Amino acid sequence: MGARKRLKAEARKAERKQQAFARLNNCPTSPRKMRLVADQVRGLPVDDALFILKNSPKEASVRLEKLVLSALSNWEEKNEGARLEDAGLYISSISVDSGRMLKRIQPAPQGRAHRIRKRSNHVTVHLQARHQEAAGVEEVAEETNESKD
Repeated sequence: MGARKRLKAEARKAERKQQAFARLNNCPTSPRKMRLVADQVRGLPVDDALFILKNSPKEASVRLEKLVLSALSNWEEKNEGARLEDAGLYISSISVDSGRMLKRIQPAPQGRAHRIRKRSNHVTVHLQARHQEAAGVEEVAEETNESKD
């Protein structure tokens, strides 16, 4: 591996250590149904997202609520001493990918059979603090001003 590639990989790894996320694998809900719920909370503050998920009638919202709470506790682990209220956490990205598919047979008339596909999905939730994002923008602006001088 070249030096630039290694440095980029190390930078990504260090950035990922600072980012709070949670992952749910092989959730026995179809990806389409889970995406409907995930689209409702994408980009929202964590408090608002938890309120929406708690009051949603969809079955996928229960699993997604637990996943957001898990990501929240992961953020608390990585940022000891920081307060949730001051951080202004929001769901920066949420992705729903298809998981494994169980294939079953449904008997049909006249000796035929229909295939039933029981789908599952993988969900990943990333949390980010509002003040960290703004601080990153300010640092970039300061660096560009210094380079112009």
